[in-house]
Amino acid sequence: MRPIRHVAQIREYADEPVPDEVVAELLELARWTGSSRNRQPWHFIVVRDRDHLRQIAALRPNISWVAGAPAGIALVFDGTGNDYDEGRLAERLLTGATLLGLGGGVAFYGDDTHEASAKRLLGIPADKAAHEIVTIGHPRSKKDPRPTGPSRGRKTLAELVSYERWGQTKK
Repeated sequence: MRPIRHVAQIREYADEPVPDEVVAELLELARWTGSSRNRQPWHFIVVRDRDHLRQIAALRPNISWVAGAPAGIALVFDGTGNDYDEGRLAERLLTGATLLGLGGGVAFYGDDTHEASAKRLLGIPADKAAHEIVTIGHPRSKKDPRPTGPSRGRKTLAELVSYERWGQTKK
């Protein structure tokens, strides 16, 4: 469980390519992610072109770090997407990357205008939803390079868990 507990959002990558075999393994892992009613409403676009990654990074300041990633997997969904399936899929890719000795980060494109720009860049049909790209690479650092980044650490279980009813402690 320890490696899974330490899956981090990586925003700084070493200048080292991600082997094709690793990307293939992550895609296979993603393919086997559970989905509501087993619809598997997704399609994946592997993005390695540095110019494409720079253009995605330029969509909004908070995702400028995408430009330094050696690879990304853009997540595309049928219809408007489904937060539940989308979250499961992104977390599965992050966990898989960590277990393979790499790291990953999730970058949301932003509002509808940003999403439309990403869809044009990646040739995604208008009737599909595309909210994010999961970057993959060898971490240069696990620290958040942004001056306004969140602090590390976790709340205690006592702060997060109730038993049977809200606010009730374990008997």
